[in-house]
Amino acid sequence: MRVAPNSPALQRRGADAPGAGQTRRVSGSSTIVPMRILFLDAFHGGSHAAVARGYARHSRHELVIESLPIDGGWRWRMRGAAVTLARRLRLRADARTFDQIIATDMLDLATFLGLTRDLTAHVPVALYFHENQLTYPLPAGRTRDLAFPWINYTAALAADAVIFNSAFHRRALLDALPGLVGRFHDYQERDLVAAIAAKSHVLHPGIDLERLQIPDSAAQPARNLQPPVILWNSRWEYDKNPAAFFAALEALEARGLDFRLIVAGEHIDPNQADFLAARGRFAQRTLAWGYAPDTASYTRLLHQADLVVSTAVQEFFGVALVEAMACGCVPIAPNRLAYPEVIPPALHATSLYDTDAHLVEQLATALNGLPAQASTVAQQAAARYGWPLMATRYDALFEQIQRDR
Repeated sequence: MRVAPNSPALQRRGADAPGAGQTRRVSGSSTIVPMRILFLDAFHGGSHAAVARGYARHSRHELVIESLPIDGGWRWRMRGAAVTLARRLRLRADARTFDQIIATDMLDLATFLGLTRDLTAHVPVALYFHENQLTYPLPAGRTRDLAFPWINYTAALAADAVIFNSAFHRRALLDALPGLVGRFHDYQERDLVAAIAAKSHVLHPGIDLERLQIPDSAAQPARNLQPPVILWNSRWEYDKNPAAFFAALEALEARGLDFRLIVAGEHIDPNQADFLAARGRFAQRTLAWGYAPDTASYTRLLHQADLVVSTAVQEFFGVALVEAMACGCVPIAPNRLAYPEVIPPALHATSLYDTDAHLVEQLATALNGLPAQASTVAQQAAARYGWPLMATRYDALFEQIQRDR
């Protein structure tokens, strides 16, 4: 529906607005009275911001987004955002008119609810996990600070419903939590992990796929070029394992296989050593290199590619892969993490790989000729995550949470 972070129009809605805890469904009727939902996004950037804004645009409910920018860093957001967002709620004239709260995983939800208990005690609260700090892989040489997984854990305990962006993510965190609480010599309260599992759900991220369409009036980018075009559109960071991707390209060259290359994706440092070396190594094959400056440019790159490759060691969903699939790219990704869930079963045999050597084999097979319908199957699978469909699933789950409270 309408998004309005700190909107004056929403703030003006006062005593005549439905109060928290009022019945939202007419008894014996299918009529749904729109809820007012407070969406707390402590790390408002990337996919976190995209989901918040996308759901707010497409929901039949009224969302108010309270957020903090990512500039402060995720560690400070997990430590400090609860205090800031609690204070903001107290300053709102409409603080008592919300019917539900949705918070994302970078918020210390238990602290937030403690600081606002007079305002939020009767309001159902859902916690959405984009990622978690217990199973997210660390760079070499770094030790995990268990304060952050503990914040995730207590947030899940405090919420009425815990929502994961993939079934893989749900399994990973629930399987890891006993090890977290088991580190303590007594009062481990292990049964609480089962309580979290009992109130957990899976709700994939909605994606704004409409923005990735090429207007009919625009010139269509060339596709099905010879040789085929391989796309990398992941973040340029250690957890996406770019070294394995570039090693696979070298192996393809050693076999005498021809291809063209597009390297896109978000980066903090465009001069990372792996990427600088690869840019020189594959310069003659490269059609585009670097972060696309705008959506139109990014869209044209995706529509130009034939294959999209992931070599990630961490992926709780895979938005970049799905975006490329929506544009007709056939995925090649690890047979682990969230990928078997996101990539349709019809493509598993040709799209998933088990080892780095198997990655090379899958790419070689694809370069020699993809199944005729592979691109269409990929597009159809990606379409399931478009907001027009996903918003109805979001609405249904949050309405159920409201009824169950």
